[in-house]
Amino acid sequence: MGFVSSLLGILGFGIGISLGLLVGFFLFVYSKPEEVEDPVCRPLYDLDEFALQDLLPEIPLWVKNPNYHRVDWLNKFIADLWPYLEKEIAGTIRSVAQPIFDEYIGKFQIESIDFERIDMGTLPPILNGLEVFETNDNELIMEPSIKWAGNPNIILVLKVLSLRITVQLIDIQVFLAPRIAFKPLVPSFPCFANIVVSLMEKPYVDFGMKILGADIMSIPGLYRFVQETIKKQVASLYLWPRTLEIPILDVSTVAVKKPVGILHVNVVHAVKLLKKDIIGSSDPYVKLSLTGDGLPAKKTTIKKKNLNPEWNEKFKLLVKDPKTQLLRLQVFDWDKVGGHDRIGMQLVPLKQLTPHVLQEFKLDLLKDTNISNCTNKKQRGQLVVELTFVPFKEDISRFSGGFSGPIDSAHRRNESGIDMSMSSDEGTLGGAGLLSVIIQGAENVEGKSHNNPYAILLFRGEQKKTHMLRKTRDPRWSKEFPFMLDEPPLSEKVHIEVVSKRTGISFRRKESLGYVEINLRDVVHNGRINQKYHLINSKNGVIQVEISWKII
Repeated sequence: MGFVSSLLGILGFGIGISLGLLVGFFLFVYSKPEEVEDPVCRPLYDLDEFALQDLLPEIPLWVKNPNYHRVDWLNKFIADLWPYLEKEIAGTIRSVAQPIFDEYIGKFQIESIDFERIDMGTLPPILNGLEVFETNDNELIMEPSIKWAGNPNIILVLKVLSLRITVQLIDIQVFLAPRIAFKPLVPSFPCFANIVVSLMEKPYVDFGMKILGADIMSIPGLYRFVQETIKKQVASLYLWPRTLEIPILDVSTVAVKKPVGILHVNVVHAVKLLKKDIIGSSDPYVKLSLTGDGLPAKKTTIKKKNLNPEWNEKFKLLVKDPKTQLLRLQVFDWDKVGGHDRIGMQLVPLKQLTPHVLQEFKLDLLKDTNISNCTNKKQRGQLVVELTFVPFKEDISRFSGGFSGPIDSAHRRNESGIDMSMSSDEGTLGGAGLLSVIIQGAENVEGKSHNNPYAILLFRGEQKKTHMLRKTRDPRWSKEFPFMLDEPPLSEKVHIEVVSKRTGISFRRKESLGYVEINLRDVVHNGRINQKYHLINSKNGVIQVEISWKII
């Protein structure tokens, strides 16, 4: 019975194959192909709701969203560059992946891991649109919509127990919308220090994978599991607010440095100063400044006819880089006629200071900073100063360990028991801080007679000005004005006025283009504001001002 059933099965299989071939041949020979009709092109307003819904996902973002710009020129540029760019990408993949592979060799019986082939294909990524954001901060932000339906062929070879296993990656599709920020903007090419990338939504990733020639992505349930795993892993690394920061330039060397603290200087006295006047003694005073800040030097009072003057005058200087800046102290002899003669000078590196610690320096005055100059051996007197570096609270962690560098104990007295944050002046220093006003620029400021705008800042009776720009309605100044205050300016205002000045001879040389008064209460509570304000008495004028408050 078993033999008969087997025989009948073989006969049925042979007869079925023969009949199938015969019917297929008949249909191929005698059937007529249908004529292919030309597609019907209709305008969008003729399509029904369902047709529009099917078509809408394929419409580029620059059509659906007016904020996205069309970038066909950039796609053409990428397409022409792709044959060369894909080779560079392949080389980058090899160099990045090889150290990772080396970590697994010798584990799990793995003998070797290597790429047999990396081919990124002939189809480049496409940008469906590009949106650019304008912010008040010193940065440039853009959001491109990227789609890549590529045809790469990447083959990875693993040797496990002398068995050669090939893993092939094909037909990759990636849809993502990253946010790319170039910040901060600096005056050195390429004009930004970092590239910060983050994803605004989870990316869509699809690909085919073959192991030993078998498509494992066709296994039920595996395809969705792999997709969701990739989305979660990428999102955990780069989904906003997480970011990937790519350094381009060293910010410390190219960016404009911000103040990090205040140097308190007490010019105590001087002894045995060199007599510069032929008749009489000297009329000394001290000029003090920090290297690299570009600010005018501060001066003590003049002590008439005194070679051992007592000052006890205190000053505050803004510190931007305590590791490299020097305090320059110069003692001059005041003369009523002609230039003032310099008695001597000395430099104090700020890296010798310990934050919040009062340190006394007894400085032997020199003619100049040239050590090999034999005239420096001449006794010019000695200057005694007390220095305290107080960093801002937000920067205090950077200087908690002090600065490196030896300190000459013969020239410095360390009052280690005095901590400025815990001293009797806690109320004064605790409420003290730096108010920084940066006038970035203005827009649409227009005068009746001329347009040569500059800005005037008034605060606590002190007036400061920006430089004048000729023949413009949209000036950019980016000028910073610091004010060191003993208490927070909670109930005070900053008055800023934009003025145009005629450069030639005229009866009306100056003309007000508008003004604004800014309450500083919000600045004290928030620490920083950066906004645009409409100018009063101006039709369309706007001014951008950045104000920050740092406490010490």
